[in-house]
Amino acid sequence: MKEAVRVGIISLGCAKNLVDTEIMLGHLDRHGCEYVLEPGEADVIVINTCGFIGPAREESIETILETAELKKTGRLRRLVVAGCMVQRYREQLQANLPEVDAFIGLDELPKVIESTGLGSPTESETPIPTGPSRSLYDHLAPRHLATPSWTAYLKIAEGCDHTCSFCAIPSFRGAFRSRTEDDLVAEAERLAQAGVRELNLIAQDTSHYGRDRGETDGLPRLLRALNDVEQLHWIRVHYLYPNTVTGGLIDAMAELPKVVDYVDMPLQHADAAVLSRMLRGGSAESHLKLLQRFRNRMADPAMRTTLIVGFPGETDAEFDHLMDFVREVRFDHVGVFTYSHEEDTSAHRLKDDVPQDLMDERRAAVMELQAGIVNDRNRDRVGRTVEVLVEGEHPETEFLLTGRTAGQSQDVDGQVLINDGMGEPGSFVQVELTDAAGYDLVGRIVSGTDRSPETP
Repeated sequence: MKEAVRVGIISLGCAKNLVDTEIMLGHLDRHGCEYVLEPGEADVIVINTCGFIGPAREESIETILETAELKKTGRLRRLVVAGCMVQRYREQLQANLPEVDAFIGLDELPKVIESTGLGSPTESETPIPTGPSRSLYDHLAPRHLATPSWTAYLKIAEGCDHTCSFCAIPSFRGAFRSRTEDDLVAEAERLAQAGVRELNLIAQDTSHYGRDRGETDGLPRLLRALNDVEQLHWIRVHYLYPNTVTGGLIDAMAELPKVVDYVDMPLQHADAAVLSRMLRGGSAESHLKLLQRFRNRMADPAMRTTLIVGFPGETDAEFDHLMDFVREVRFDHVGVFTYSHEEDTSAHRLKDDVPQDLMDERRAAVMELQAGIVNDRNRDRVGRTVEVLVEGEHPETEFLLTGRTAGQSQDVDGQVLINDGMGEPGSFVQVELTDAAGYDLVGRIVSGTDRSPETP
């Protein structure tokens, strides 16, 4: 009997990239692959890269070169590189990385079989796609979840139509392309039947969903349809864009029982002049009004954003304006990036005049401010009893369980440390919060639950 090929998968970048990885895994499943966690045990390794900004590309290149060394020291026979960086820089990568046996762009994910040497080429005469991606997967695509069995991402669209001056994503991910509502509901039902209880909606701009087809209420309608999927318990929406949020969307998120009170809106900055140079528009004042509309409709929504410091021309006064905004909003979760001067963006024409050390100082200042805000907000929650999704034993001790509230998304936010009580991974329980530990909460299980009206 022929020994199964051992395949290792390394997925870099965002959750949208992870879904692409899961689709490649689904195709590999059909060929009976054996997956290994240790790269040194793999016959074939597939690296799904991120090509968004400089640091992400550096991580991708370092990972490729480190993995290629296994051809000398391990059993590795083939190295395959896929994803955004291939779509954006295929020719340069092919010229400079002879260690790589095959490159797979965003429109070629099913070709992972022949690229790994597991199957014979079936489209050898088909030209390699170049330029922005055009594909759009559907619920019939095979998918092997890389997340815990109780949680999954649902990618509702591909690409982006915005022209943010710092962002090159449209140049390789392509124009915004919405999946149909029926297709998304079909995938959600399949995931739910497989045991998924928490569904995280993602896209480059989820609130733009349907607008490429002339619909202005596409996302609210989709949420209502997904809310009817019986087995789902939590539905979380990521990556709202301030200019495409409507009153109907706010109402749907507030009213639908399975849609959690979680507002993830990457605002990038708060100073009107910086936002104008970013080609995003808006201001601290307009951002505050929009966020307040959510708070007016939800009891205590968790609010998440991402910010960029060091954009060309950012003055001390403009940065101070951003700090004042963070103080006033009191976000639950903030991610801060230093500006990356990217080719294929309109901001590349601007003078990159904020030194890296100053950008690093500004990032550290925002994170220090946010750490204090999170500590205060979490301490205000001590004493509440909230619904928690149990995720299993703490990786460092068997005496703690970990879990998340509806206000804590997987991998990007804090967690709940449970020091009293038992719960099965994937189950929902009621937890009394007894302490705060920085970005995390501490609590004890008081009962099981179906739903709880109070989620931080």
